[in-house]
Amino acid sequence: MAVIAASAAIFMYSGCSKGDVIPPVTPPTPTPTPTVSVDTVVTQMQSQISGRDVGTYCTYYGSGLPDPSYVTYVNYAFAEVYVSSNVYNGFKLQGTEERFKNVIALKKQNPSIKIVLSFTNGVANSDNKKDGGFSAISASATYRKKFAEDCLAFIKQWGIDGIDIDWEYPGLAWGAAADKANDTNNFTLLMKQLRETLGTSYLVTFAGYVKDKVAVTGGYEFMDIAAVMPYVDFVNIMTYDLDSAPNYHNALQDSGSYWDCVRSINAYKNAGAPMSKLRLGIPFYARKAFSGTDAAVSYKSLNKSAAKWSTTANVPYIPANGAVSYSYDNTKSIFKKGTWMRSLGITGMFCWEISQDDASHTLQHAMWNATMK
Repeated sequence: MAVIAASAAIFMYSGCSKGDVIPPVTPPTPTPTPTVSVDTVVTQMQSQISGRDVGTYCTYYGSGLPDPSYVTYVNYAFAEVYVSSNVYNGFKLQGTEERFKNVIALKKQNPSIKIVLSFTNGVANSDNKKDGGFSAISASATYRKKFAEDCLAFIKQWGIDGIDIDWEYPGLAWGAAADKANDTNNFTLLMKQLRETLGTSYLVTFAGYVKDKVAVTGGYEFMDIAAVMPYVDFVNIMTYDLDSAPNYHNALQDSGSYWDCVRSINAYKNAGAPMSKLRLGIPFYARKAFSGTDAAVSYKSLNKSAAKWSTTANVPYIPANGAVSYSYDNTKSIFKKGTWMRSLGITGMFCWEISQDDASHTLQHAMWNATMK
C-alpha cells in the first residue's frame, strides 16, 4: 500500500472489483469557471453538537495528527491479523508502538476523543504473510470469538475505545483469501461477535464499500448492509476513489463518473440503514489514476494554482488538455457535502487520511464546521 496512492477504500476497477462491469463513459467537459487557486481557511470554529462526529484515520506510516480540539474519533491504521493455514494466530500493530502511543496521547489534550483500532485485511509486517485473513477468521465461530476476545483485551490494555474492521471487500481476494459463497454472511457474523464480546461500552465500526452486497457467480461480494447495521455504531463509507481522470473520484453527484456520493448514500438508504449511522468519507488527496507516477497527490502537496470548480460534480479539479486531471476536495466542496448530508440526517464525516492535510488543518477544520453547523 503506497503512502499517497493508498486509501482505506481504493476502488480498483482495473481488477479488484471483479463483479462490477465498468460501463464506457464520456469524459465530462469542464465548464469554464474562475480559478480557485487559494482555498478558504476556516478561522471561526463551530461549537460541538452532541451526536455528530468528525473522524480521522492516522496511518502507521504517516506522521501527522489531527487538531485534537476538532475531532471526535481517531482511527489508528492499521493492525493486521496473523493467519497461517487458515488458523488464527492473533494480531499485531502495523508501524511502531511510538506512533500508536502518539495517537493515543491525543486524549490528554481532549479526553472526549475516541481512539479506535482499525484492522486491515492486508499484510505489511515482515513477519506475516498473505493467507486466509478475515475470510478464514470469520468462517469459524471459534476464531471469531477468539479474535473478539483479543480485541477486548487490547482495548483494556491500552485504554482505547473501539474496533474498526477495514476488511473492505468480503468476497474479493485483495490482501488475502476470499470465499464468495460465504464471506458476505460471515462478515456479519464477525461484527455480531464483536458486538457481543465488546458490549455497548466500546465502538464497533467498519469501513463500508459504496454499494450493498452484489450477487456474482459463486455467491456475493461486499457487505450485506441490512444484516450488519444492527451490530455497529456507525459505518465509515468510503466515498472516494470512485473513478479516475478524466472523471471525478469524489463527486457529490456526477452522472459521467462511475460512482458518486449520492449513489453511495442511496445504496445504504435503500438497504434500510439509519442515516444517523452513516459517516461520509472525505479524501485529503487528489486522485488522477489508480497506478503509475503521481497517481494521487496529498492536499498539502497539490499545486492548486490552476484549480477550477466543477459545477456538475461540486468539487474542484486541476485541468489538463481541456479535461479533468486531478479531482479533490477543498473547503468549498466539504461545505457543500456537509449541507447535503445534514439534510438527509447523516451525522458525521471522516477523512482518509490526516497526514495529507496542510499544517493549518484546513480540511479537518472544514469537516468540523460542515458537520457541526
